[in-house]
Amino acid sequence: MAFGTQDDTDEVMNEINMTPLVDVMLVLLIIFIVTVPVMQHSVNVDLPRASNERQLEQPRSVRLSVDAQGRYFWNDRRVDDAALPGLLATEAARDPQPELHIRGDRNVRYERVAQAMSAAQRAGVKRIGFVTDPREN
Repeated sequence: MAFGTQDDTDEVMNEINMTPLVDVMLVLLIIFIVTVPVMQHSVNVDLPRASNERQLEQPRSVRLSVDAQGRYFWNDRRVDDAALPGLLATEAARDPQPELHIRGDRNVRYERVAQAMSAAQRAGVKRIGFVTDPREN
């Protein structure tokens, strides 16, 4: 609806209807009024102070190797099946607990590696990793 009188003549209308523009601006104003406090809202928390220095001591690791014949080696020293659980339990009791790196020969039966993992789990070892050779054949 235009304001003023309109004649039947072909004159150019020189008035702009401002009502839709004002409606859009009011809706945008309401949206900003509602959303800005939500974006600015935060909870004031007094955080504790702590130093975050780098740990200079590297965590210890233990190598458990299984050769192609299925024999166990504890840090390159031959170990029989009966002594393995005792060694694992000793390492699991240390603080901090060292990482156990299992190195299985590609030709060994998976059963021997699974037995070593099972013994480590029963002993309480929490951190177990597998060592592989990154070279492609």
